[in-house]
Parts: sequence; structure tokens; C-alpha cells
Amino acid sequence: MNTHKTYSKQFVILTGLLIILFILNISVGSVSIPTKDIFSIILGDESIKNSWKDIILTIRLPKAITAILIGTSLSISGLLMQTLFRNPLAGPFVLGISSGASLGVALLILGSTAFGGYFLTSTFSSWSIAIASSIGSFLVLSAVIIAANKVKNTMSILIIGLMFGSFTAAIISILSYFSEAAQIQQYIFWSFGSLGNLNWNELSVLAGISLVGILFSLLIIKPLNSFLLGENYAKSLGINIKQSRVLILLITSLLTGATTAFSGPIAFVGLAVPHVAKLIFTTSNHKILIPATAITGAIVLLICDSIAQLPTSELILPINAITSLFGAPIVIWLLIRKKKLYV
Repeated sequence: MNTHKTYSKQFVILTGLLIILFILNISVGSVSIPTKDIFSIILGDESIKNSWKDIILTIRLPKAITAILIGTSLSISGLLMQTLFRNPLAGPFVLGISSGASLGVALLILGSTAFGGYFLTSTFSSWSIAIASSIGSFLVLSAVIIAANKVKNTMSILIIGLMFGSFTAAIISILSYFSEAAQIQQYIFWSFGSLGNLNWNELSVLAGISLVGILFSLLIIKPLNSFLLGENYAKSLGINIKQSRVLILLITSLLTGATTAFSGPIAFVGLAVPHVAKLIFTTSNHKILIPATAITGAIVLLICDSIAQLPTSELILPINAITSLFGAPIVIWLLIRKKKLYV
């Protein structure tokens, strides 16, 4: 009973922190807007300056919501991978899904000037990179699932995913070698990751995919908990190993593929946040860990995005740099301090 009370208190504290950071994130930017006016704009007050309304409703609010969705999706993906492979160093990108997405974007931008130029300047330019990324993710996902049905050892899937990553990286390197400087620069900017490029239509698609993935992750709590003690134990509980494995791969691919398609590859979050959540809640029960990891991931990415904004400056640092620069030392400190890694 005390344990449940403790978890409830932790969830309340984290939820309150999430709300505060959400408001702070919307408040940060090159243009200073009073907090009371921000609330008035969100509530639909028409008397506020039109320029302020455009900044909040078109730029800052979608970006803050994107940070929450991306942080939640990547963190849950990382948790699923660490549980499936029973490896604390596994993350959402170990399946090669992100590499497939990167290859799709590389083919679009670097592959051919005529091919890339047509899509990037067409009416569907805002969707072209997301579509190319999704196709690349889907192709790699299909290959990984076929491999998952052929091999019995879960670790073999991990190795296959890493090999797909190396294979796609090699193709991207070749494409880069034969590409023009402007194309390479455009691809590099995409690879930095960004939370601020989505309009409300794109955000609604991302939200829909993320919510579906999160919902399905909540439906496989029993198989996830059983995988912690090994596949033989899971079999003894009547868990269909192959079916559960494919379902976990599909959920992870759905969440990772969507986030990469709309925001580019964002490092560190999926790898480190599950450990932070485990250290805060000191449990391996996925009934607690999934919502805990989701909230923690949203908090971490909101913090990183707020730092990347460089308050009062028009410059915005790459989100990838901030997630790794500030996040990795914190996790190292937590792990050394606790002297125990919950798997």
C-alpha cells in the first residue's frame, strides 16, 4: 500500500513538473510574451496582438506538443527494446528503423538533383521528407520482421538490426560522396533533428500514430514483464514468444518511424530515459514503467528544447546536440550514485 502511495506521489510530482515545463517552453523565445497573455491566447482571447498570437499558436504551441509526443514515443520505444533484448544499451534505433528512415531521406535529397528537387519544391514539399522517411522505415521494418520469423534467438534480431544500420550508413556515405555541397548541407540539417517544423496537420498525424503506439504498448504489459525473466519463463506463462516479439517490434517501429519521419533522428532520449524512470521509481513492473517512462521522456525533451531555444536569441541549437550534451552526464551521475542498473 505504501509503495502505491509512493508511486502516486511521484506521478503527481512529475505531472506537475511536466505542466510547468510545458508553460516555460511556450514562454521561451526571441520574442518576450507575458505569461498571462500566453494563457489568454490559448483560451482564445481576441484582444491580444496578432503577432503574438501567430508566434504562440503557429510556432511555440505546436513545437511544445511535438516535444511531448516525440519524448514520449522515443522513451517508450527504448523501454520496449531494452526489455525485449534484456540489454540496457538497447535503444529505439537498434532495429535499423532510423537508419532506414535516414536512407529514404538521403535518397530524396542526395540521390538525384532532378528526383530530389521535384519533391522538395512541389506542392507536397512539407510532406515529401516525411513520406521518404516513412518508406525507408517501412522497408527496413519489413526486412527485420521477416528475419524475426526466421531466427529463434532474440539477440540475432539485434545483430541483424545493427547490420541494417551499417548497410544503410554505407549507402548514405556513397550518396554523400557524389552529391553537391548544398544537398549534403540540407541532409545534415535534417539529421540534426528538429521539433519546430510541424504545422497542425502534420502534428495531428504524428499525434494519432503516437497514441496508437502508446495504447498498444499498454496492452502488452504481461508479455513485457515475462520477458524480463527470459523467454523460457515467458513460455511457461503461456506467452506466444514469436507473436509477442513481432508485436513489440511493430510498436517500436511505429513509434520510432513516426518520430524520425517528422522530426529527424533524435539521439539519447530513447536510450537513457528508461533508465532515469527506473531509477526514480525503482521498479521493473511495466505497469508502472510505461507511464513513468512516457512522462519522464516528455519532461526531458521539453527541458532540452527550452535550452536549445537560447532565450532572447534568434538562434536555435540542434536538438540532438542538447539531448546528448546535457542528458548523458546526468544519466552517468545517476547510475554511479545508485550503483545499480535496473534491467
